[in-house]
Amino acid sequence: MNRWLTRRWPALHWPSVRGRGRADAGPLLLTAAVIAAVALLAGAAPVLLRAAADKAVQDTVRRAGNDSNVLVRANWERDDGPTGGRVRMPGLAEDLDNFRARATSALGPDLDAALLPPLAAVNGPILTITDGSVPRTFQFTYLAGDLGGPDVTWVAGSPPGPAVSDEYVETPYDGPPWPVQVGLSEVDAAALDLGPGDRVPVRDGQGRDKDVRVSGIYRPADSADPAWRLAPALLRPVPGADGVGTTRFAGLLSRESLPDARLAVDEDQLRRAVHFAPVPGTLTWDGTAALASQVVKLKATSGSSGDREQSLKWESQLDIALRDARARNNAASTQAAVLLAGVLTATVLVLLLAADLLVRRRTPVLSAARQRGAALPDLGAELIIESTVVSLSAAAVGLALARAAAPGVSWTWAVPVVLAGALAGPAFGTLAAARASRDRRQPANPAARRWIRATGQLRRAAVEAAVLIAAVAAFVTLHQRGLLPVASDSATGELTGDLILPVSALALGALVGALVLLRLLPLGARFALRQALRSRRPLAVFSAAQAATTAGRALPLLVLVSTTALASFALILGATATRGVTDGAWSTVGADARLDVGADAEAATPALAERIAAAPGVEQVVVAQVTDSARVFTESTLLTPRLVIVDTAAFRRLLATTPLPDAPALARLTAPGPGPGEVPALVRSSDGDLRTGTRLQLPREDAPAIRLAAVGTAPSVGGVNNVVIVDAAALADAGLPAVPNTVWVTGPGAERAVSNTGVASDVVLRADVLRAQRVAPLTAGLVRLAWTAAGVLLALGLLGLALAAAAGASQRWQTLTRLRTLGLRPRDARWVAAGELLPPVVVTAVYGPLLGALLARLTLGPLDLRLLTGQAADPAAVLPWWLLGLVSVALLATAAAVVPVESALRRRDRLSEVLRAGE
Repeated sequence: MNRWLTRRWPALHWPSVRGRGRADAGPLLLTAAVIAAVALLAGAAPVLLRAAADKAVQDTVRRAGNDSNVLVRANWERDDGPTGGRVRMPGLAEDLDNFRARATSALGPDLDAALLPPLAAVNGPILTITDGSVPRTFQFTYLAGDLGGPDVTWVAGSPPGPAVSDEYVETPYDGPPWPVQVGLSEVDAAALDLGPGDRVPVRDGQGRDKDVRVSGIYRPADSADPAWRLAPALLRPVPGADGVGTTRFAGLLSRESLPDARLAVDEDQLRRAVHFAPVPGTLTWDGTAALASQVVKLKATSGSSGDREQSLKWESQLDIALRDARARNNAASTQAAVLLAGVLTATVLVLLLAADLLVRRRTPVLSAARQRGAALPDLGAELIIESTVVSLSAAAVGLALARAAAPGVSWTWAVPVVLAGALAGPAFGTLAAARASRDRRQPANPAARRWIRATGQLRRAAVEAAVLIAAVAAFVTLHQRGLLPVASDSATGELTGDLILPVSALALGALVGALVLLRLLPLGARFALRQALRSRRPLAVFSAAQAATTAGRALPLLVLVSTTALASFALILGATATRGVTDGAWSTVGADARLDVGADAEAATPALAERIAAAPGVEQVVVAQVTDSARVFTESTLLTPRLVIVDTAAFRRLLATTPLPDAPALARLTAPGPGPGEVPALVRSSDGDLRTGTRLQLPREDAPAIRLAAVGTAPSVGGVNNVVIVDAAALADAGLPAVPNTVWVTGPGAERAVSNTGVASDVVLRADVLRAQRVAPLTAGLVRLAWTAAGVLLALGLLGLALAAAAGASQRWQTLTRLRTLGLRPRDARWVAAGELLPPVVVTAVYGPLLGALLARLTLGPLDLRLLTGQAADPAAVLPWWLLGLVSVALLATAAAVVPVESALRRRDRLSEVLRAGE
């Protein structure tokens, strides 16, 4: 009880605090600089990554185009009349407005805020223009938003009006064509040579003429209005929209002529839909999960496509695009966390080494203060105040710079650095002061000395075992669960508790590798000393003795090996991601250029391929039928892989002449099937549902299903993992001829050859895909972070080398100066110093990059780099040996520069002072 009553607050001696700060301003400023630099990186990197993630979500939605729209359809109310005819419904436009309002109210506030105002579109069937010798088609369309349709100026005639003025009209089903008025754009009217009052000569697919009349000619007020994207033919003719050589024209309906359009075609041929286009600028990473969930709920509550009622039928790919973007964002976040964890680990080690150097300088002062009666709590409090002020001030500067360089700041990753800087110095200083006043002497009993030595060894073994167990657990967890959150839809983007261990696997692996070398290096140093003792070279003996004496220092070697290995890993990660983007572009396109031919133009694909093959600069042209989500059955399961029907020989030549992986199993497709009536196929599946030996059935309309037998593993096609490849000739012999819809083109002239084909097709160029992937926010951000982390880690390693040399410089040059009294020349003294410093550096220069390559081999797979590079499988590790060599050269050059610098600084030391040191 009295002990508690006599406790007091530490008595601080402020002059001593200020004096120590002034005397050791250099090491304190160095510590502050390290903390500020790493705080800048740790504070800015997560925020910049979050901004890149937001841009990635927005970029994904922009690339999806109209596929990311939220689309809702509904049937019209039936127009059956009481006498067996069809009734004209003058309130059809109001009914469409109500449909648009009903769809908007069903969205919910969050989804409504992320979407543009709705646009309702009513499209008639594709009609054939009978006038002229060139194939032309026509379609009438009505567009309406909350404020009406897109603004136009009528340059001739008038807006479309009603065909009749009566409120109630009933026309028989087999009556004459019902007239409907439309407006034409200036470009369409000039191409058709029509004006107000003229009829558009059109007929439907059953050969029935339609009465479509031109009421006026209009000019759009803003051709960039989003409404025109739903029907570009309303602005100008669209070639190839309805087949090879065809041109589509369109006529604009008004609210008054919309009821007539309903009667002008069959009852179910006039279709209505409401389009909600997302606003990419409002989408963020945090909101993607909620938006995707709401879209899924809308589609789940959607009515059946065969439902004749007016229920809402929702369609959208927005949820898929958001989930894909979220998966990539989560992968990039965890990959950045792995790099930051490595940087923080190296920083903490460097701060420990800097604190050790500072305490070595202060040991005489702290010992004197202790001998004068200063209490350990008082000294510890003084040191804590000093280090806390330095660490917090430096961290504040670093975070302020991060805030200036980034749209925000994250302080979470800076906490370990601040704690290390604030606690390392006081802990080491208090221990040094305690040892200076400790009265316990070395026991004379050999058994007691062995007990003390064994206790120290057990403590060290316990620490090493703990690090080893943590590293093994981290790598097992990393390979078992990966780095992606278990439930990505509910992930917040923050590092959760279940990810801390796998994220730390890289740093723990580097520490284990350093501990292994720390065990082996003293053994090698002692072996070198024994060999040197047998030689007749005294310099070798002196160097080996000095190296053996300092080989057991833990902190310097931990810093050197960890920073070198982690810097090598960062370089390998950056090189692998860069190469993966290039390979991903090849995997996505499949050639230098690819044409995805529209469904209406598939019949012209062979002729198109021949024309492209004859173009200059084209080396290879391969056609194939590629069907996404094809219906393929196993014995009990329906699968929807990508079905590729291709000429196997041509496809093999394509793979052999491009960087795409070869597929030797393609040769098996031309051999007979393993069973009677079976067609050989290659399969590839991400979940294992498709594997060699599986029997499949490919259904056909009005014919028995074709039996397929999986005889090997298929290569990835278009970056898709679920693939079934069949030879075109073998499938044709089985009764299903291929209809090519994809053209792969290679050669320097591929881009020019596919630029103007005159066919409704999507052109995908490898150069464009590669350019887009390189500048993609997440990919570019990760690569920049990898290079930055490598530079920071290398700088920390060189700083650690300098600190380690400075920590032992006093004792090293005292020994060398005393040897000079025995006849050692200054030049020889420098060689002895180099012999002490260089061995661990040389070993680290070789061992560090190799350890980094091993860590990359163990961790790159679970990092899921394929999500950022666009590849179907994880990219193979790329070892940039010239960059790794630069890391080793930088270490060796720094170590070689330390000796002459130390020699120049120690040249003024007086021999008498050196000889009296330690008295």
